[in-house]
Order: sequence, then structure tokens, then C-alpha cells
Amino acid sequence: MMSKIKRQRALPVMLTALTVALAGIGSAQAKGVTDEDILKDAELTHQIVTHGLGTKGQRYSPLKQINPETVRDLVPAWAFSFGGEKQRGQQSQPLIHDGKMFVTGSYSRIYALDVKTGAKLWKYEHRLPEGIMPCCDVINRGAAIYGDLVIFGTLDAQLVALNKDTGRVVWREKIDDYKAGYSMTAAPQIVKGKLITGVSGGEFGVMGRVEARDPLTGKMIWMRPVVEGHMGYTYDKDGKAIENGVSGTVNATWPGDLWKTGGAATWQAAYYDPDVNLIFMGTGNPAPWNSWLRPGDNLYSAATVAINPDTGKIVWHYQSTPHDGWDYDGVNEFISFEYNDPKTGKLVKAGGKADRNGFFFVNDRATGKLLNAFPFVTQIDWAKGIDMETGRPIWNDEKRPGNPFLDSVKDAGKGEVVFNAPSFLGGKNQMPMAFSPDTGLFYVPSNEWGMDIWNEPVSYKRGAAYLGAGFTIKPLYEDYIGAMRAVDPVNGKIVWEVKNNAPLWGGVLTTGGNLVFYGTPEGYLKAVNAKTGEEVWQFQTGSGVIAPPVTWDDNGEQYVAVVSGWGGAVPLWGGDVAKRVNFLEQGGMVWVFKLHKN
Repeated sequence: MMSKIKRQRALPVMLTALTVALAGIGSAQAKGVTDEDILKDAELTHQIVTHGLGTKGQRYSPLKQINPETVRDLVPAWAFSFGGEKQRGQQSQPLIHDGKMFVTGSYSRIYALDVKTGAKLWKYEHRLPEGIMPCCDVINRGAAIYGDLVIFGTLDAQLVALNKDTGRVVWREKIDDYKAGYSMTAAPQIVKGKLITGVSGGEFGVMGRVEARDPLTGKMIWMRPVVEGHMGYTYDKDGKAIENGVSGTVNATWPGDLWKTGGAATWQAAYYDPDVNLIFMGTGNPAPWNSWLRPGDNLYSAATVAINPDTGKIVWHYQSTPHDGWDYDGVNEFISFEYNDPKTGKLVKAGGKADRNGFFFVNDRATGKLLNAFPFVTQIDWAKGIDMETGRPIWNDEKRPGNPFLDSVKDAGKGEVVFNAPSFLGGKNQMPMAFSPDTGLFYVPSNEWGMDIWNEPVSYKRGAAYLGAGFTIKPLYEDYIGAMRAVDPVNGKIVWEVKNNAPLWGGVLTTGGNLVFYGTPEGYLKAVNAKTGEEVWQFQTGSGVIAPPVTWDDNGEQYVAVVSGWGGAVPLWGGDVAKRVNFLEQGGMVWVFKLHKN
């Protein structure tokens, strides 16, 4: 009798628990990130679910609570340490969703934090094998969120998807063989329900490509190589590869078999413009650096490629440095924006890119047609300018590193040394710029440096550096290397600049509150007036800032966050540049700020 009573009592309890559980599932599903959330990310100020604060990557927020008048009251709300000994090279952009912050750390780590308190909710630390070969430090630039998953890439060339609430691994997929030099450092992006990723490893002669996967399973949908001569593929439900056309034409712009190890790594995040339904991906340097081995334009290296997300085919490309001989990687972000043509008054849908080679390019984002090109740094000597009719550089032939295969120099083991500006570290490198629709200006973290560079004989060996060049980096000026510049993309003018002694290596945020936020290697997070460049606030984070700031709103309060932690490519190079940064300390912290309430 007692047993029967217990069972009868237990039944409603079980049903209640089941109801609660089902309600919880429904609630969790309701809070998952949708395609609509992603498309509206630039407008929804309470969350950040894309790398770039919107699919176009403008890094603009309409929030105005923090402005030049109120920013003086900006104080830390909380801080979080990544802990351990892995305090090196923090380039992550945080994501904000459903009360949580998701932020990656160096050495392929990811954390979920309580966005109000900074308390750690969970941590995933990827087990890295011996022998990983990331070119330029052990960094990671961020994650993607879709549904109930948070997804990021690892230094051993894998993608890992975790449940965003628990940190449990849901799926894991191999991108390629890390022993061949492949890795992944960029933040993935979600475009029309597809996970869009690239590859890192251009210095090892990898094959650059763009991939689309099912974000819920990790299975391939399509793959598009960005080195001419390679076949693209789509994939059926069973994972079988179906040929989808060769990129370009075999040997049209690459000699012999060099296209097979052509580099052009896609090591930055892609951006997407729904107006033209195109993904924009930058491509890296061709391999090897020694350009005398590979005459021709070497498509599609050092370029912007526009890819249809539905078909995986290249719609247009613009090559900013054909036949690159200086490591002028073309991976820098292509940001969609609009302006009124000063001659016709018509609205122009364009895209802007501050290239490693020192030129700022403006292209029609539907067709790739070049609309404007101008220097955003003080010295460029590899080219005399850009021909606006052809879109090609006007070469300065004397400034290409010398041919190491000439009989006259063979005994020396290297070609003629030349000095070039900018250096291969670029007029701008990985640090993402921002665009304000309020001012119509781009805010570009730029650097003034040059290099002595020479070419050497080299042959491809799987898993070994594939350069065929040597170099020495040199600052151009005594008083500064970095300069935050406000650039007008229509008239090509620099409206204002703020100089910095050390190189600028972190990204930028701009807001409707007429502010530009950016960090410095010296450890400061700074805010300047977006119209004038006047510095209005700064905070010492304790280590160099090489990550992009973000901002969001929570119950009427505006927050600003940045990851602090010196590292990345700059500390890896010695010479005169090292003297500017050798005092800097490594670190790994998330800093979150809000206005102090009196």
C-alpha cells in the first residue's frame, strides 16, 4: 500500500520535473543565436554576436551614453585574468549574448564569463600537440555563436564547437594537417546559416582557401581555393566531394608547379554584405616571398575576393599587390559602407580596405571596380601610385628585392638588398579598423616603418618555412611608429592623427557617442573625439593592447570591454623596433568599464 502511495505521489513530481525540463529546453532554444540576430547585430546594442559588431565589420555602435562629456567618469566594472603561464598575444574580440561573455585566449583557450560580474562560468583549453607551427605567435582572434553553440579555431588547425551554456564539446573537425604548417587563428563567421572559415600558414606554402560548413555539425558544404589552379568543391549529405570549378586557370598567372604550394592564406575573418549577397575575404602573401621564382600576378594572392555564399564561387576579385615581393599580405578587412558621389550626388555602395602595402582602396562592392586609391601612410616606395584606369600599381622596379639567381650575385647567396616602405609588417596589419556612418570616416591604426629586404634561393619542404627572403625592420621616424588616423575615403585626406611611440597593433571601435576607442602597446585603452582626434580618456590595463574594444548596453547602462595582453607578430622581430617595445610586459586580462554613478 505504501509503495502504491509513493508511486502516486511520485508521478506528479516526475511530471512537474519533466515540464520544467521541457520549459528549460524551450527557453534555451529561444535564447539561441539566430540568423536574424546575426544580420541585425549592428543594430542590437544589447548583444555582440559577430566579429566586427555586424556582418559588414564596421565596428560601429550607435550607443551614446558614453561620449566626450561623460567618458571622464568611465571606470572599471570588473576584470578577469586568463591565469596560468600562457600570458602572451591576446587578440580576441569578446562576444556578448544571454548574460554571458565569450572570449578566446592564446594557446587555443576559450572562456565563458558572467557579463555582469566577470565570474568564470566555464573554460575549455584545447590540448595542443607538440610541433605546432603558427607563423606569428600563439594568438586567437575570437569565436562565432550560432544556436546554442560557440565555435572557434585552434592552433593545430581544428574547429571546436561547444555548448555555450556548459562548455561541453559538441563537435570537433580537422581543417588540415598542422604538420604541413596549417593553423587557424581567425574568428569564424556565420553567413546565411553557414560557418565561414579560412586557414593560416602562408609562410609554409599551404593552399589558401575559404570553407563553408554546417555550424551545427561541422560538416563541409563547400570549399573555395584562393590559389589559382586548384579545384573547388561542394559536398553532398554523405560528405562526398563534387567538383565545383577550378579557381582561375592553371598556370595563367603562376609558373610551373608553384601554384601547388602558393600560400595566399585566409587568416583573417570574412565579412558579409547582404545587400550584394557576397562574402569578402582577404588573401595573404604568395609563397615563397622570393618573387623571382614565380613571375606573373599569382592570383588570387594579396587580394580581396568576393564569394557567393550560396555557390562557393568567386564573383570578383581585386588584387592590391600583384606579384607581391614584399609580404604585403592582402588579408586586411574589406568593410562595406556608403557615400554620396561628390560629382553625381548618387549613393555609392562601396567597400574600404587599408592595405598592408600602404594604400587605402575603395571598391564598388558589387563589382570590385576600383573607385579610389590613395596612401594612408607617409612613405610608399615599392610603387609610384595606383593607375585608376587599370587598377594596377605603377611599379617602381628599382625597389623590388634583387634577383638572387643572377650570375653576378650567386656567390653572395642573396640578391641585392633594397630598402622598402612600408615594411612587410604593413601600413596596417591584422588590427581591424572602424567606420562611422556619423562622420563618414574610417579610423585606421597605421604604422610608419620600413625594411631592408633581400631574396635568397629557397625550395619547398613540407612543414618548413618557405620564404626565400631576409629582412631588417626599421622605424621611419624617431618620435613615433604608430598613428591613429581618421581617413576620408571619398577625398583621400587624413582628417586627423594621433601619434604613438610604439607600433599600434590593436583594433578600433567607434560609437554614436562621437568616440573612437583603441589600445596601445604601452598598455593604455584610449578614447578620442571621433571628429577631432582630441584624447578625452585613457586607462592603464597593465599590458599591451593588441585586441579590438567592444561596447554594449545592459539595462540602460553602456559598457566597454577590451582584452589586454602583449604579443603577436611585433615582439617576434628584433632590431630598432624591438627597442620601442622591449620594456612591455605580457599579460592576459579582460577589462570591462562603465560610467561611475555618483
